[in-house]
Amino acid sequence: MYPLVRELAAADARARVPVAVTCRVLGLARQPYYRWLVSPVTDAELTEAHRANALFDAHRDDPEFGHRFLVDEARAAGQVMAERTGWRICRDNRWWSVFGKRKGRGKNAKAGPPVHDDRCGRRQRGHGELLRAAAEERPRPPTLADQERTPDRHRDLD
Repeated sequence: MYPLVRELAAADARARVPVAVTCRVLGLARQPYYRWLVSPVTDAELTEAHRANALFDAHRDDPEFGHRFLVDEARAAGQVMAERTGWRICRDNRWWSVFGKRKGRGKNAKAGPPVHDDRCGRRQRGHGELLRAAAEERPRPPTLADQERTPDRHRDLD
C-alpha cells in the first residue's frame, strides 16, 4: 500500500494527493509510511532474499535434493538458517524435490473411470450413434427413499 501512497503524493503526479488524505482514505497511519519511506526494504526481507537465493542456487544445481539438503548447501554457501526457515522458503516458492511430491493427488489428479460404468453397457446403433443400456445383471437394492412411510411413525404418543 505504501508504494501507492508514494505514487499518489509524487510531485510529478498528474493529480497530486497529499499523504495525509491518502492515508486517511486507505486507513493507514502516516508514521509507518514515513518509516517505510526511509528504508523500503527491511533487514529481515533482505536477509530472507539472500537465503532464498542460496536455496534456489542449490535447488537449481541438484533438483532432487529436499529442503534439508538445500539448507545444508546454503549453510556451506554462507547463509546460516534454521531448517524450519529453509522449509518455509522452499514451500513458499514451491521448490520441491523431484522425488518428494507425488503427482496426481488432489486437484491435479486424473479422473478415474466413472463409477456407474459397471452397471451400464454400451451398444451401437446405425450411423455411429451410441446408446447406453442398463445392464440387467441384478436388481438395484432398495434404498431409504424407496421405502414408504409407515403410519406408526406419525401417531401421537399419549
